[in-house]
Amino acid sequence: MENLKYGNDVLFVLLGAIMVLAMHAGFAFLELGTVRKKNQVNALVKILADFAVSTVAYFFIGYSLAYGVHFFTGAEQLAQKSGYDLVKFFFLLTFAAAIPAIVSGGIAERARFNPQLAATFMLVGFIYPIFEGIAWNGRLGVQEWLTATFGAPFHDFAGSVVVHAVGGWIALAAVLLLGARRGRYSKEGRVSAHPPSSIPFLAVGAWILTVGWFGFNVMSAQEIGKISGLVAVNSLMAMVGGTLAALWAGKNDPGFAHNGPLAGLVAICAGSDLMHPLGALLVGGIAGALFVVMFTLTQNRWKIDDVLGVWALHGLCGAWGGLAAGIFGLKVFGGLGGVSFMAQLCGTLLGVVIAFAGGYAVYGALKKLVGIRLDAEEEFNGADLSIHRISATPERESGW
Repeated sequence: MENLKYGNDVLFVLLGAIMVLAMHAGFAFLELGTVRKKNQVNALVKILADFAVSTVAYFFIGYSLAYGVHFFTGAEQLAQKSGYDLVKFFFLLTFAAAIPAIVSGGIAERARFNPQLAATFMLVGFIYPIFEGIAWNGRLGVQEWLTATFGAPFHDFAGSVVVHAVGGWIALAAVLLLGARRGRYSKEGRVSAHPPSSIPFLAVGAWILTVGWFGFNVMSAQEIGKISGLVAVNSLMAMVGGTLAALWAGKNDPGFAHNGPLAGLVAICAGSDLMHPLGALLVGGIAGALFVVMFTLTQNRWKIDDVLGVWALHGLCGAWGGLAAGIFGLKVFGGLGGVSFMAQLCGTLLGVVIAFAGGYAVYGALKKLVGIRLDAEEEFNGADLSIHRISATPERESGW
């Protein structure tokens, strides 16, 4: 029976890892559909290359920093418990690799390729594991202090803050250091729109992410005996709330409509195991509206050229999710209890500070050492031709 349990848990976590791995295709197609055609190839290659670099960084450094576990033993030891420790690493790796995938959308169309891969290694190997270890493995005594002070630890079941807010605030630092795309804003204050190149591809990316998210959230239980239908239904309700709110606030704009469900899903990750489905619907709805309002302010009023709006979508909606778990997770609002708003506030702020400071340090150092931005001619020609020497839609084919 013990072997059967381990086997079931391995399969459960492995399926979750595969579903979250598939979400990276969603990141790729969401970016591909949003950027201009001359940057579509780069969007696809970046996500794949970032995942490969993330795997190396997390295997050799990041996972050990977060959990104190390494894999420098014989295969016989690694295969124990049906290899559960290995698939758990695989599952958590797919979360870690979401950090550069999130950043990629913010810095699209003007970032150099190799410096971004170097940044990915540093972020996944050193920056992300700091807060991951604090929140999910009790590192540095922060959770003990929060429990002693506020009566409950910081709660983030599936990563509203650990993954999404951290990725979004790292992205904000990178976007600020890069600056806006050339021609995006004039000296007179005019805003030049760069509309999405392909709404169908954008929609495909959003749907892939939405479907994979149920592996992201439900499989965060990490054991089949701890699986919860509450997590699944809360994820569904938040997705729907985000969709409807973004559709309304965005006045039927398809870009907002397809990012709305993602905003809701980002926000529900933290408290999906605690809330009542009606609370989840409200949390998702607030996130969908928050994304539309803040994306518009960021792009048009503040002139921060965050191409996919990842700071609004992941950074702010993720932070809202962390706080929302401390509100709608309370019994008075229909939740299961066992959470503290003040603990959620402190944990969320800590994640934001670590992410922004770490992102600014990594991208700031790379900017000074090697440069992180394409030159004017390369940016004009597009990242596809400048970096990969091929376009997504070549005008003619070679005769050979």
